[in-house]
Amino acid sequence: MDGGSRVAEVLQAHGVRFVFTLCGGHISPILVGCENRGLRVIDVRHEANAVFAADAVSRLTGVPGVAAVTAGPGVTNTITAIKNAQMAQSPLVLLGGATATVLRGRGSLQDIDQMALIKPHVKYAARPNTVREIVPALERAFHEAVSGVPGPVFVELAVDLLYDEEVVREWYVNKTDRPARNLGEAAIKNYLKVHLANQFAFKDFREANPPESADVPTHTDRQVQKAADMLRRAERPVLLVGSQAMLHPRRVHELAAAVEKLNIPVFLSGMARGLLGKDHPLQMRHKRGKALKESDVVVLAGTPMDFRLDYGGHIGRAKVISVNRDADDLTKNRKPELAVLSDPHQFLVDLADIGAQPTRPDWYEAVKGRHDARCAEIDAMADAPVDAHLNPMKVCQSLEKHLTEDSILVVDGGDFVATAAYICQPRKPLSWLDPGVFGTLGVGAGFALGAKLVRPEADVWLVYGDGSAGFTIAEFDTFVRHGVAVNALVGNDAGWTQIARDQVTMLGSDVAVKLRHTDYDVVAKGFGAQGIRMDEDKRIDADFSQALEASRGGEPVLINALIGRTSFRDGSISM
Repeated sequence: MDGGSRVAEVLQAHGVRFVFTLCGGHISPILVGCENRGLRVIDVRHEANAVFAADAVSRLTGVPGVAAVTAGPGVTNTITAIKNAQMAQSPLVLLGGATATVLRGRGSLQDIDQMALIKPHVKYAARPNTVREIVPALERAFHEAVSGVPGPVFVELAVDLLYDEEVVREWYVNKTDRPARNLGEAAIKNYLKVHLANQFAFKDFREANPPESADVPTHTDRQVQKAADMLRRAERPVLLVGSQAMLHPRRVHELAAAVEKLNIPVFLSGMARGLLGKDHPLQMRHKRGKALKESDVVVLAGTPMDFRLDYGGHIGRAKVISVNRDADDLTKNRKPELAVLSDPHQFLVDLADIGAQPTRPDWYEAVKGRHDARCAEIDAMADAPVDAHLNPMKVCQSLEKHLTEDSILVVDGGDFVATAAYICQPRKPLSWLDPGVFGTLGVGAGFALGAKLVRPEADVWLVYGDGSAGFTIAEFDTFVRHGVAVNALVGNDAGWTQIARDQVTMLGSDVAVKLRHTDYDVVAKGFGAQGIRMDEDKRIDADFSQALEASRGGEPVLINALIGRTSFRDGSISM
């Protein structure tokens, strides 16, 4: 069994179903080994999108996704996606090819110090030097990825560890087949023979093991009781649930039941969007800042007080209960009254089991009243005329009407995507994918690819800004080649509008924020997908219906929606 097959064996033992890649000679044995074991190998058009796809698989299944990339530029092209996964606390495994073990540092093709480059951005990095070290290194990588604060891991695999022993021995023989002309050459020949023998010694010393249980910090009964007491005394409590609470996809309905049982107004962010379905009475989507300012107890479940909460400034004089796996995030920018280093999902479940909370009708009505008023404002703005083309809010409202219980929303962009976030509601848990705290443009096609593979029965909607579409539109070739029927909606206003709103107002210049009303629908057709140009009010609903009919028939679709500009998000840039 060659090293590539050993890699595939470990992936299979850990429940991996898909391997995302862009081909390279350094990693060919991994890809062939995976194919031979029945793992589906999906090749993309840029390495970053292989990592983004693996990230999406991780988030939706709880099993670390896997990307395999070739040496040098293959690895460097993944850095943004790896950093995004690290900051989003998303577990995944990156396999990186590398030059032969004996050629490191000697000017070999694509040979760089990959370990120094990638170590700051991963939880764990390993470089096996013999075939027998491959399995233990990979098993530890999977364990590290899901333990503690989850995140990406990296395993570098030299090319001479992956090919069959007979092939590698032939390479080495070709380097040493002539007689030694001096003591130096004789020493080199002897070194290579010893090195080769060590590389393959005990190469099959054990089979891959099933995954170990993750190491996760746990809370105490006393901490749960203290939190329960604080909430019972509270008159105006608020619960914020973030992405870190969603790390147990198979138990997500247990978490939803716990949130309902706590019976306090809740705001959901990141991967937690959709946890309670559509229009749940406890879920509030608007005027979060006002609710936090007025609250007396705030529960932060898996979300830190970073820029998204104005570094803690959004929370007034309220007492804070913070639950997080990350010790740094627990106390970021403000020390909570109760800091619990634990898994937010399990803490909320245990907290809800203690007993029912008071109903607090006055507080609920105040928060709900502001939420409903904002919804009415948005409806009114959606009916208002715009400078040209379609009202983006109206387009988003039509998308909202066409979402089903099985729809997944993947968002990748600035102004248009943020507008959609106010209007479009995922119908069930694990149906919303955004980049996370890093705010990375370019996650869309990779996320959509992973999501559609994991849930092929779902309508996967990739909501693009026209700026972000430029990062990954070539992956429509991937969608077509692999039969992955994704729907994409491009909000095309010919500009980097989120930046332009403040730049033009504050600095009086539109330098570098102008684009064109590019025919993205024609681009999609060029890759073999269906393209729809949306530019008539009366046809918006029909265009969405046409897209769904095509995608449900197995054809990827891109809707190029030409939109105008509104004042809806003026002054909304956040840094």
